[in-house]
Amino acid sequence: MDTWTPKTKLGKQVKSGEITSIHEILNKGLKIIESEVVDFLVPGLRNDLMKIGQSKGKFGGGARRPFRRTQKKVREGARNTYTYLAIVGDGNGFIGIGKGSSRESRGARNRAVINAKRNIKYIARGCGDWECGCKTTHSLPFVTEGKSASVRVILKPAPKGTGLVLSDEGKKILELVGIKDAWSETHGESRTRMNYAYAVVDALANIKNTKVPEKYIEHGGVK
Repeated sequence: MDTWTPKTKLGKQVKSGEITSIHEILNKGLKIIESEVVDFLVPGLRNDLMKIGQSKGKFGGGARRPFRRTQKKVREGARNTYTYLAIVGDGNGFIGIGKGSSRESRGARNRAVINAKRNIKYIARGCGDWECGCKTTHSLPFVTEGKSASVRVILKPAPKGTGLVLSDEGKKILELVGIKDAWSETHGESRTRMNYAYAVVDALANIKNTKVPEKYIEHGGVK
């Protein structure tokens, strides 16, 4: 990060030490344009790719792959466009999702990761299952719902030791947030992996829109 030369006002404030917390940026609703801001303030950030594409196979049963390729016929021949969907997280409450497209696979992948960092969010975690009540942040604080296009996802808190009861792509997202136990319920065309991923992130983001009594925060129910 020593070689980073900020180009925006926010980037300059972060590099100079005027802003020292990502929470300050998110609470003020400031728009992150430079992904280096997130790299600077959220150490240990990891990224992963969602398997939104499918290779051609016999009877349409090709293996899932982390990119979607489309072709357009032009005078020079076929022009390929690659699309990736990336997620980033630190395993301690932060999550971001972003899409990137380019005529080159590597460029599309890099754009997806950069856009995911620009869309970083903090997700409150807790122990909202009545069977558990351990007051740690292993699960969700309460039931939450998210939607993207025709896909609707409901995430529910689960007792410690349950694990993540949802699809492999959904597990990737919750693991990067730092959630270890959760139930899920999905409605709509969930085979569309991109809409499903956005719906899961939307469900997590909607936790912030729910008002929680102060006593539950004080007793460790939400963190």
